[in-house]
Amino acid sequence: MQRIAPPVILGSFIDTHLSTLIEQELIRIIMALSSEQKKAYKRIAHHLKPVVIVSEQGASEGVLAELDRALSDHELIKIRITVGDRETKQALIGEVCQATGAELVQVIGKMVVLLRRNKKPNANLSNLVRFKDF
Repeated sequence: MQRIAPPVILGSFIDTHLSTLIEQELIRIIMALSSEQKKAYKRIAHHLKPVVIVSEQGASEGVLAELDRALSDHELIKIRITVGDRETKQALIGEVCQATGAELVQVIGKMVVLLRRNKKPNANLSNLVRFKDF
């Protein structure tokens, strides 16, 4: 008779969660933008209008879904965060970046510029492709 080891649910959960966190951190390190890249993205984003407005209710599922769609289509987007408190705004920006996998390019007042590169950008929708000569 073959002996079956009991499943280690907690251990596998921790291993999976830890490997996911390590992967995300490695991607964030690899995706760190240089000052020249940030300058180029800011130049492109200057002409953009905000595509999503995040209010005091925070980042709901609908807002995150719309952000994900906008980042998939446009790669570089500008959003407006209308929160009165500075710490709350910073926490919300961090939450949005983490939930969408986007890189923070710039924060000026209530405007935030986010970047998430697409493997196959659509030339008609991608702000990086359309405005690469700016």
